[in-house]
Amino acid sequence: MAEVRLREMKPRVAITYGRNSKLDPYLRALETAGLEVVRNPASLDDVDGLLVTGGTDVNPELYGEERRPETDEPDRERDELESRLIREAVSKDIPLLCICRGMQMFNVAHGGTLHQHLEDTTHQVRTPEDPARAVHDLSITPGTQLERASGPGPHPVNSRHHQAVRDVGAGLVVSARAEDGTVEGLENPRNRFAVAVQWHPEDRLPDPRDANLFEAFAEAVACTSRARRADERLTGRAREHP
Repeated sequence: MAEVRLREMKPRVAITYGRNSKLDPYLRALETAGLEVVRNPASLDDVDGLLVTGGTDVNPELYGEERRPETDEPDRERDELESRLIREAVSKDIPLLCICRGMQMFNVAHGGTLHQHLEDTTHQVRTPEDPARAVHDLSITPGTQLERASGPGPHPVNSRHHQAVRDVGAGLVVSARAEDGTVEGLENPRNRFAVAVQWHPEDRLPDPRDANLFEAFAEAVACTSRARRADERLTGRAREHP
C-alpha cells in the first residue's frame, strides 16, 4: 500500500518568486506538466526540481557593480534565497529551469555579470493585452539541452526585459541569442537539466516549442523523483535488515 501511494504522488518542484500577482502563469505551466509546487522553500531537500521565475532586477552588488538609476531597488532576501537554491540544484544535479530574471540570477550565481540597462527597446515590449505575443526571433544553439527540449530555431518569443547577460558565468554555455546578439538562453552542460531562458515561455504554452520546454523539465524532474524514492525504499529496507 505504501508503494502504491508513492507511485501516485506527483513529483514536487520548488518555485521562487517575488509578487503573488505574477505567479499564476508559472503555476498553470507546472500543473499542466503534472508537477506539484512548493513555494519559496528554504532548501531543496524535499523537492525534485527548481523553477526560478521572473521579477525585479538582481542586485548589482552581487556582480561587483553599483546600482544604476534604471535598476530596481534590490530585493536582497530573494536574491540570497535564489542564489543559494541555484547553487544547491547545480551541486546536487536537481533539474533547474530559470526564466527571465531567473536566467540573470543563474548567470550571476555562476560568477557572470549583467548589462544593467539596454538602451535599445527591442527587448522591452510589454503586451498586457496578449502576453504571449512574439516580438522578435532568436536562434537556438545546436546540440544544447534547449534545442533537445524546444527544437531548433528560429524561435519567435515574447520579450519584456531591460537587462541582459553581459559576461557569461563560469562553465555555462549560450544556448540561444536574439538577432542583435543578446543572450537569450544559458545552460550548464554538466547537469542533466539546467536550462535558463530570457523570454517568458509560461505565457506561450499554446506554442508547442514552449510547452515542450516545460515537458522536458517535467520529465527530468520525474526521473529525479523516481530515483529519490527508490533510494528511500532501499534505505528503509536497509534499516529494517541491518
